[in-house]
Amino acid sequence: MILVADSGSSKTDWMGYSPNEKINFSTQGINPYFLNAHDIFKLFSKKKEIAAYADKVKEIYFFGAGCSSPDKIEVISNGISSFFTKAYVSVEHDLIGSAYATCGDKKGLTCILGTGSNISYYDGKEVHNGAHGLGYALGDEGSGTYFGRKLITSYLYHHMPADLAVEFAETYQVDKESVITNLYQKPAPNIYLASISRFMALHPDHPFIINILREGFQEFVDSNIKDYPNYKSLDTHFVGSIAFYYQDILREVCLNNQIKVGKIYQKPIEGIYNYILRKEGIMV
Repeated sequence: MILVADSGSSKTDWMGYSPNEKINFSTQGINPYFLNAHDIFKLFSKKKEIAAYADKVKEIYFFGAGCSSPDKIEVISNGISSFFTKAYVSVEHDLIGSAYATCGDKKGLTCILGTGSNISYYDGKEVHNGAHGLGYALGDEGSGTYFGRKLITSYLYHHMPADLAVEFAETYQVDKESVITNLYQKPAPNIYLASISRFMALHPDHPFIINILREGFQEFVDSNIKDYPNYKSLDTHFVGSIAFYYQDILREVCLNNQIKVGKIYQKPIEGIYNYILRKEGIMV
């Protein structure tokens, strides 16, 4: 059996193939900045549907957020290998998986707009990483963490329109003390911020929300896409829930900046899965 995984900070999507079956399941996000190898082993151990395949899996291809350096890749590889003891394990950055899913064998820019944000250039064979992907504290423009932060600060600074502020307070019970606790004393502050961004989906047509989205996507364009001198001549692809659910405004911002939008996927897992199987010589 072959397992393929696409992991962000919030969620990991898995697809598996064998001649007799095809499986799909999900786990929490597996990010080496927030989980160690033992945490990953425990995560698998608690999933009965995964345990049933522990001895059957022979190859695992994992593409994940945070897997951009040898030490972080080793964390993921050790955690997976400790559970799937009979499997060959390949761990690569989620941008590589996104490039496989969106670009295939063609040149292009592939962008992630989910819990976090990132971008890379794909030449048709290899991914070339730029000076991006700085995380929720320094970067993540146009992501769930970015928009969650914007909503919280606008509420706490009393800049949020009154009609939204009342509902926001009832939904999240946000105050200065609770925000500081979640950001500085609890694990996974990026996921906390991203969870707040879901408020936008309740009011997608409100002028305040539309303006936040436009500003966030424009900041992503200015800080990420425009760093590539040839961006106007390339197809620019997007993956992630933020890109998918707010693609009308994303397309508007891209059009205003002469960016050619290619594919927009909520989840790249199926595209990655198909790419890996073709690479393995398996017809899909």
